[in-house]
Amino acid sequence: MSNISNAFRAFFALLGGKLPPDIAQAYGYAKAVPVKTTAPAAAAPPKPSAGPSDGAVQILSILQRDARLVDFLMEDLSGYEDEQIGAAVRDVQSKSRDTLNRYLQLSPVIDSVEGEFIKTEGVSQKSLRLVGKVPPDGKAPGGVLRHKGWKADKVDLPKTEAGAVLAPAEIEIE
Repeated sequence: MSNISNAFRAFFALLGGKLPPDIAQAYGYAKAVPVKTTAPAAAAPPKPSAGPSDGAVQILSILQRDARLVDFLMEDLSGYEDEQIGAAVRDVQSKSRDTLNRYLQLSPVIDSVEGEFIKTEGVSQKSLRLVGKVPPDGKAPGGVLRHKGWKADKVDLPKTEAGAVLAPAEIEIE
């Protein structure tokens, strides 16, 4: 599976609070656990293909349709001037934000001012990522808020047709 696919799967899975085990293991965030078998191992099930039920593919498709986000991300920007890139970014960002607001209700994990000291007590450990001088036990009573984080309070994606096409190819008839 491609890195971009893994990134989107991980992103939307983390909105639910848990990184998929296969992605965690692939990127070294989980140790492989040896499997003891007494019988011959069955053939591995076929890898599932992305489809309309995959929220990551669906939201990426919507962001492509509304804001041409995939086109922008896949474009080689090295030949463009900063002013051209800035103008494109404003348009893509504005349309992407409008699309996210249409289909998702997002809110900060911690609704406070970045740069202020925040206590971690009462906040789910799954909702936090400690950075900096993290103690060996991975816990801290608090620290400076560097990013509020995001969570999806509501997801309301439209029904889609079968398939994993993010955007159909466009052919102009002359």
